[in-house]
Amino acid sequence: MVYSSKDNQGVIKVLSFLKTHNTEYLSGQDLSDVLKISRVAVWKHIKKIKELGYKIESKQKLGYRLVSNTNLLLPWEITQGLKTKKIGHQTYYFDSVNSTQEQAMKMAQDPKNNGALVIAQSQTEGKGRAGRKWISPKGGIWLSIILRPEFDVSMVTLFPIASALALSNAIEKCFKIKPELKWPNDITIQGKKVAGILVDASLESNKIENIVLGIGINFDVNVNQIEKDLKNTPNFYGVASLQKIKKDTTPLHLIQKFLEELENIFELLNKDQNKKIIKEWTKRSSTIGKNVELITRDGKISGKAIKIDDDGALIISNKKNTRVLAGDIIHLSK
Repeated sequence: MVYSSKDNQGVIKVLSFLKTHNTEYLSGQDLSDVLKISRVAVWKHIKKIKELGYKIESKQKLGYRLVSNTNLLLPWEITQGLKTKKIGHQTYYFDSVNSTQEQAMKMAQDPKNNGALVIAQSQTEGKGRAGRKWISPKGGIWLSIILRPEFDVSMVTLFPIASALALSNAIEKCFKIKPELKWPNDITIQGKKVAGILVDASLESNKIENIVLGIGINFDVNVNQIEKDLKNTPNFYGVASLQKIKKDTTPLHLIQKFLEELENIFELLNKDQNKKIIKEWTKRSSTIGKNVELITRDGKISGKAIKIDDDGALIISNKKNTRVLAGDIIHLSK
């Protein structure tokens, strides 16, 4: 099942009217007259709305009343009330997909998809960093965003760090907790991973054609099962789930807040205000000030993490200062 923010306009019209009149019953004739569609069309749309997980109460001689919303992260739910200029207003929802990242990368070639969001209830082949698999069961938030930045190609390596900061800000505002940021792009709570970020960039003639940002959030997942599946993975350091922290924040609220925070930080990058991003990221970092071991393509590097550079590279102090742009990191101690 695939839905986009431009599809199912009849369903959306009926649903919107039910939402704005949810304290009263609306007859099929009322809906038919107001929306200028047939009674048969009204009935078909109501049936579809129920199939999508909305609870509709029906009473003879009274009509229909919306009792509760769906739990599905449908496009029109995300776009309604979204406070961004561009990001997320074009949204594609999949019940299941091999990978939102793969799907978004195919769509990224079309300039019309700038700012588009691809979201799935589950992924069968979720992607993690360095070609790893990302376990993506129902209950998590799995999405990818297509962007066409104005910033220089040298900032591509800072973008995942900036995106992690945006997600951390959104989690703090929604859950009233302060997550930590583990270099390069993990979001953690009490030392366990609650979200990860993946970036695929398409470059041409030293210019960024597009960036696809992949986000995986353990919103309401079975932590024990994921840890069981991943416990033998190199550098695994635990899984956290947001729903265990606070029950009254919805995935929809978090997504909308994240898209707003991301757009704000994206604009800072476009305006070359990377120092502001680095300063804010450092305040939240669990890496800076720690003795660390980094596993890179060129081997292991050990030392103290002292800062991140303007392009997001981690600066390690040992016998000399070493810049590292990519690698797996292990926190050893203060």
